[in-house]
Amino acid sequence: MIRNRAKLGTDAVHEVALDCITAAVDAAAPEAATTSTVSRDGQTLTIGESTYDLDEYDDVVVVGGGKAAGGVTRALESILGNSLDDGHIVVKQAVGTETVRSTIGDHPLPSDRNVEATADILDTVDAADADTLVLFVLTGGASALLSAPAGDLTLDDLQTTTERLLSGGVPVAEINTVRKHLSELKGGQIARHAAPATVAGVLISDVVGNDLSTIGSGPSVPDETTYEDALDVFERFDLTPPPAVLRHLEAGRDDRIAETPFPDDSVFDHVTNHLIGDNATALDAAAAAAREAGYEPLVLASRLRGEAREVAKPLVAIAEEATATGTPVEPPAVLLAGGETTVTVTGDEGRGGPNQEFVLSGALVHNGNAVIAAVDTDGEDGSSDMAGAIADATDVDDRERARDALRTNDASSYLSEIGATVETGPTGTNVNDVAVIVVPETSG
Repeated sequence: MIRNRAKLGTDAVHEVALDCITAAVDAAAPEAATTSTVSRDGQTLTIGESTYDLDEYDDVVVVGGGKAAGGVTRALESILGNSLDDGHIVVKQAVGTETVRSTIGDHPLPSDRNVEATADILDTVDAADADTLVLFVLTGGASALLSAPAGDLTLDDLQTTTERLLSGGVPVAEINTVRKHLSELKGGQIARHAAPATVAGVLISDVVGNDLSTIGSGPSVPDETTYEDALDVFERFDLTPPPAVLRHLEAGRDDRIAETPFPDDSVFDHVTNHLIGDNATALDAAAAAAREAGYEPLVLASRLRGEAREVAKPLVAIAEEATATGTPVEPPAVLLAGGETTVTVTGDEGRGGPNQEFVLSGALVHNGNAVIAAVDTDGEDGSSDMAGAIADATDVDDRERARDALRTNDASSYLSEIGATVETGPTGTNVNDVAVIVVPETSG
């Protein structure tokens, strides 16, 4: 999976870190997550703890989107066979689906083809009736891939808003609060379009804490946020929305546009959402890989958030504490963490992302021999085509240059120069970031 692994595995400690990363991404593969949760026995379809009698439906369709939607859909096609009638998904990479149509969309900014494909999905869902089972596939990346501008908003309005929110260091939950109120699909509105059909959401989480209403901006989940909340995001992060977006949000705040459906809305009477994979799935697999290599794993958290360069520092301090005192874990050990850190962009032309900034910052402050690695499980970290990076303190030989790279958000350029970037290409999944700190056995 790691294309440049031969260059990165410079010693046994680096190899353990790479093994943990590989195990984490493999465990989050959408096909594996789907087949472990969805099964069929005759005409009974089981998803998690829910069952669906396929004989009760005239039509079964699959719709949705996201970076891992292709893998989930392929698995659903295999399980459903000729019981599946139709469908349409929007994905980042080409997939070999059969019954379900797939459109390659753009990410992280929505595009014309995203909007066109999403319109077709809405048409499919609008045509559903009480005798239809809608399997709604949703994974990370869907907030951009599934795009349906609300009211008089344009694609340009959505693109400009997304750019400002992403570059402003706004956490994903707050970004999605805005997206829900600029869309005809998000914030529970796929349920509004589908009613009275039965909807089974099949979700893979790329959200810290697995808030289902935040994954892909929650198209099939009740929304408790409001237009007022969306306006507050811009105010709190000192960002200016495009004029049309401001007018739209203000109209919603003033009750001139209907709110997204709240939890007590009857459109959710026949909707059940099923979480089939998340960051914990990846961390558990990484821990198993560490244990197999003879290292004691310690999962610190699956809810990392905040500025990546700052988040790295306390985790590195824990590695130093382990080396010095044997607490909270005795070396040789692997510290594991996951979540969704952010980068507030100040540089104009830098390349990189939160995982690369995490590694570079951690290596700069580390006073020890631990190996620090971090990747985005989708294989694309920030504005670069790298998944992340791996380094120890000795790898960062030009510390002044490294600090300057952090300052200008150009971590990827520096890490590429020293041969520390992790290259995977798109992985076909997305369960947030995974950080691995390998603490070797102390000598003497």
